[in-house]
Amino acid sequence: MKPFERILIAIDFSENSTYAFDCALMLARQFNARLTVMHVINEPIDLRGFYVPHISFEQLEKEIEAGAAEMMETFCREKLSDYKNFETSVVTGIPYEEIIRKAQEIDASLIVVGTHGRTGLDRIIFGSTAARVVRSSPHPVLSIRLPAESS
Repeated sequence: MKPFERILIAIDFSENSTYAFDCALMLARQFNARLTVMHVINEPIDLRGFYVPHISFEQLEKEIEAGAAEMMETFCREKLSDYKNFETSVVTGIPYEEIIRKAQEIDASLIVVGTHGRTGLDRIIFGSTAARVVRSSPHPVLSIRLPAESS
């Protein structure tokens, strides 16, 4: 098995993805790998044609993108202050497709994704980005679930 040289971590700023990020960073440190920290903004519903007071659709998209970029900057400043071998990516699209596209672009050695561990109706309704990445990716994928709290 070849060493991990480029690790892609997809985050949504949730507790689950932060935990997965910590695991990805640990691996990046261990292998001295380039870490790509990625956030995908779900494609917003196109509201043109509906009345949305005081804001245009284009303005809404710009505000969402600016907010995501600011969250990414804050996240990386807090979590990566002592690790310099990283880059960030904030894109808009269908999360699992964009994650796989980015992995192809950087020739990722490993993709790391957090999973919410949804089951039953929640999984049917919301689906799972992590599961779709695992099923569709030609690259190795490490899916990390937040550990259950100790009772």
